[in-house]
Amino acid sequence: MYDIKIINGKIIDFDVNQIKDCNIGIKDGKIVNIGNLIGKGKTEIDAHGMIVSPGFVDIHMHEEVIGTSPDGDDYDIANKMLLMGVTTCVAGNCGNNRQSLDYFFDFIDKNGSPVNYLSFIGHNYLRKLVGIEDRYREATKQEIEDMKKLLIHDIKENEAIGISFGLEYSPGTTIEEIVNLCEGVKEEEIILSAHYRKDAKYGIDSIKEMIEISKLTRKPMQISHIGSCTAFGMMKEALEIIQDAINNGVDVAADCYPYNAFSTYIGSAVFDEGCFELWNKSYDSIMLTEEPYKGVRCNKELFYKVRNEYPEMLVVAFVMEEEEVIEALKAPFVYVASDGLYRRGQGHPRGAGTFPRVLGRYVREKNDVSLIDALRKMTLLPAKRLGLKNKGNIKEGADADLVIFDRETIIDDATFEEPTKPPIGIKHVILHGKIAVNDNTIINNRLGRVIRRSELW
Repeated sequence: MYDIKIINGKIIDFDVNQIKDCNIGIKDGKIVNIGNLIGKGKTEIDAHGMIVSPGFVDIHMHEEVIGTSPDGDDYDIANKMLLMGVTTCVAGNCGNNRQSLDYFFDFIDKNGSPVNYLSFIGHNYLRKLVGIEDRYREATKQEIEDMKKLLIHDIKENEAIGISFGLEYSPGTTIEEIVNLCEGVKEEEIILSAHYRKDAKYGIDSIKEMIEISKLTRKPMQISHIGSCTAFGMMKEALEIIQDAINNGVDVAADCYPYNAFSTYIGSAVFDEGCFELWNKSYDSIMLTEEPYKGVRCNKELFYKVRNEYPEMLVVAFVMEEEEVIEALKAPFVYVASDGLYRRGQGHPRGAGTFPRVLGRYVREKNDVSLIDALRKMTLLPAKRLGLKNKGNIKEGADADLVIFDRETIIDDATFEEPTKPPIGIKHVILHGKIAVNDNTIINNRLGRVIRRSELW
């Protein structure tokens, strides 16, 4: 008897680029049978012709603070991920960890999680640990050596999957610092991830720098949220540069979220002097997300007031070109990723809507991307990139991480005014062979676990 039997579903066969009618048998957390199933299931789900997809793999998001959460909910962000069909997430992006990996992983090991978590160790986090408070300052040789020791611990002992960099957030970081730091783990199989150094007219140079880092370190490079880097009139050139690097043997890929606005902390270096001239935008392109200014657009006076008095406030910047975001999403080496982050339940709707938005708006409504290509960018490609051998595809023996959705109704419902609203059209989310979400409601948010580097590749 199966633990779960799914009948009348439609799956994507990525090998032949076809949608196939299918029944699926699940037992002990694995897909054990695909086809005409004879046995019964303890739980039987009639998919009624809906898509049964591998659970979405979000290669770029930002984890919550757990165990001592200021939000009052240890899994405020991961719960939103689960509700939009994400079953595996990568934390520690943009050079930042919100707490130590020792504590983060230990808490999940003991308590479970709404999603499976992998994590980078963030370079900016390491900088702070060795006492670099000035983000514009270069690291000394001794500080780099001290960071190396911390990095080796997190890569070898905590089994982080690699190092992430937030070059725009720590302008003092040099390529020499990055290369020297990576020397400490040069024998380890890891991946690098980077938030670019500067966007808009500087975006092309930033793309070239990240490719150069990959060459110098001889490590794979994941370029983070390419839309917010070059969706300012530079996307075509940026994609051509990346494709040329790939053609010449550089292991580089990118990810993108489906919005024309980014979000980050107003006190960060992103909003240093000259940013509005760089984007060719005015102060009212910035929307504040928290009280006492929730939903308010800035003028010059308010922008500087909030930047000084509430530097940790998340803001939304409406500065990118949607058509260029779409162009990025079409590129074969660009994956769908949310960059999801909330603070006190406020932030950008991408953290609750990214994957359904692609499937609803850009696949069904606008026909910019095919269903098969979109799902490949959400499942198979990021899973392969991360070395997740048993995820991202529906095959016998694969992990039973699945999302069942109605392709005719799936759409994001989160807005910039209500950024955490769950999507429409997701019927079930299954994680490790157990039902986590039923009819848009979480029924078990402790099925996820930590995935460590020794399990990959």
